[in-house]
Amino acid sequence: MRVLLALTVFGGSVAHATLAPALGIGGVTPDLPLIVVVLLALRRGPEFGCVAGFGAGLLQDAAGGGLIGVQALTKAVIGFAIGAAGSRLSVTQPLVQVPGLVLLTVAEGLVRFALLKVFRFPAAFGDVMLYVVLPQALYNGFLGAALVMGLAWFQSLRARAS
Repeated sequence: MRVLLALTVFGGSVAHATLAPALGIGGVTPDLPLIVVVLLALRRGPEFGCVAGFGAGLLQDAAGGGLIGVQALTKAVIGFAIGAAGSRLSVTQPLVQVPGLVLLTVAEGLVRFALLKVFRFPAAFGDVMLYVVLPQALYNGFLGAALVMGLAWFQSLRARAS
């Protein structure tokens, strides 16, 4: 389990550093580590989601510059929260997972903005929401939908083979 966690978190962070800029549309890039954390937390639970979120966020902080720990804290909290909610709710359907991913992206953006405001981040709330958080949330939703549908297709192929 630890090897899977390390490979997934590292793979998501490497994909974010290399693939996300290539996927950018109009200056909006997806938050690939957040997508990985949400999907892992839904499938593995709150502890796994928290550790995966912290690791992915820390790698994202180290690669991106800026304040170290902001992404790690927000992704750890989101991973734990969605993992805990996933064990209480029936979130195995893609129609629940994708809107949940969009809402969690907005929540993570709000928490990150609040943390940065503590350190006197100079941007206005409306600008950050309109030009950064909401476009990224929609983009994460589209990529998350594609990933969830791909995983469902793969699982159906596996079930047919066995």
